[in-house]
Amino acid sequence: MESEYQDHLSPKLKAGIKNYLIDIDGTITDDVPNEEPERMLTCEPYPDALETINRWYDQGHIICFFTSRTEDLKQITIDWLDKHGFKYHSVLCGKPRGGNYHWIDNHIVKATRYHGKFTDLVEKQDTIEVFKD
Repeated sequence: MESEYQDHLSPKLKAGIKNYLIDIDGTITDDVPNEEPERMLTCEPYPDALETINRWYDQGHIICFFTSRTEDLKQITIDWLDKHGFKYHSVLCGKPRGGNYHWIDNHIVKATRYHGKFTDLVEKQDTIEVFKD
């Protein structure tokens, strides 16, 4: 029965390729709330974020900006990303606001909290929550 559905599974990325879902406000530029869209046009990107993200893109990784900005702000967001030279594959709006995210998925999910500087990623062991067996 399982082999009947093999052709209908979600695709998998090639080994070593990552799907980066990257927040915008407070991560690649100043934290601008949806209620102040005029600031979205004038804020500047964090230089280390631009450099790192574009390098990841050039290395073949998938870059998706996943933001709490609403759909009506999507074109402003795309225009800003393009104006500043970000390389990316997609922009998803409507991420829930407020933080404290807990992502549940059938694929492996790795999370990296932004602390003020984009640098190369390093491996680190930490405690995580998992479903009880």
